Amino acid sequence: MTSTQAATILDRDVELLDRAAGVTAALRGQVEKRIVGQRDVVDELLVALLANGHVLLVGVPGLAKTLLVQTLAEALDLDFSRIQFTPDLMPTDITGTEVIEEDRTTGKRVFRFQKGPIFANIVLADEINRTPPKTQAALLEAMQERAVTVAGENFPLPPPFFVLATQNPIEQEGTYPLPEAQLDRFMLELPIYYPSKSEEEEIATRTTGEEEPHVQPVVDAQGLIDIQGLVRRIPAPPSLVSFAVRLARSTRPGDEASPVASKYVSWGAGPRASQFLVLGAKARAASRGAPLPSYDDVRAVAPAVLAHRLVLNFEAEADGRTTRDVISELLRESEGWA
Repeated sequence: MTSTQAATILDRDVELLDRAAGVTAALRGQVEKRIVGQRDVVDELLVALLANGHVLLVGVPGLAKTLLVQTLAEALDLDFSRIQFTPDLMPTDITGTEVIEEDRTTGKRVFRFQKGPIFANIVLADEINRTPPKTQAALLEAMQERAVTVAGENFPLPPPFFVLATQNPIEQEGTYPLPEAQLDRFMLELPIYYPSKSEEEEIATRTTGEEEPHVQPVVDAQGLIDIQGLVRRIPAPPSLVSFAVRLARSTRPGDEASPVASKYVSWGAGPRASQFLVLGAKARAASRGAPLPSYDDVRAVAPAVLAHRLVLNFEAEADGRTTRDVISELLRESEGWA
């Protein structure tokens, strides 16, 4: 590669970095037309979008989880589909199925694959824990492979491909909790909490009025793919990678475990957590137009990356410690590492 080519690529990425920051700000502005508060959730959702990672949204009913996803889909000029997960949902209801058709020219009957709702750029898997494991696995396999295999034939999913699943944490009767191995497919787990008093008053005012906010598309598929490619090209300093790996490894009981993990954690985060800590830090840097991620970027994405990857022990339950309590203490311990 010549120096001229290198300079051209560098200039292209600098321009694209500025565009990534502009697109992130514009998407945030469009989402805020309908969503009151939840700024941290929106920011982390956009980080996952830039990193090309899937997200699990956890919150009680009525906190606008579905509205948030629908609004983001409108702000992206992409194909969107919603799948309402129910106990009788079958894998083929998600992936699609083969149907028999008659060829009008020959009169012969042939099989044709009819694509299911998974063939979209943004897929909302609503109440994912309400469907049996067989159907959950069909979605999660597509999330990992970004393709569907039917009758031995592989059908790639259209890029970009982004799954947002919602889950209600309080209604457990008649549900099928996702196993840890399947939870690991999600880059981030984002909890959605109740709004503040002033935010709830704003929500009540907005949603009972006559005006319906109009959301404008901000970026198309190719524009988003370009930004996602940029995130991959952003360099991560070796010291930052070492910090992210140490953070993930410190959650695993053993010689490298932190004191809080040794006391409260039965099973720690796997290698995918290290990958997502680095990738999330890169995406967070790109979202503000920064050419390099920082330790603070790693710490900022750590709660959402690690929360669904730690299994706490009985002592944690006895002491009233949640997963995010443990992560917060772990992050305080990490301040002296770098």
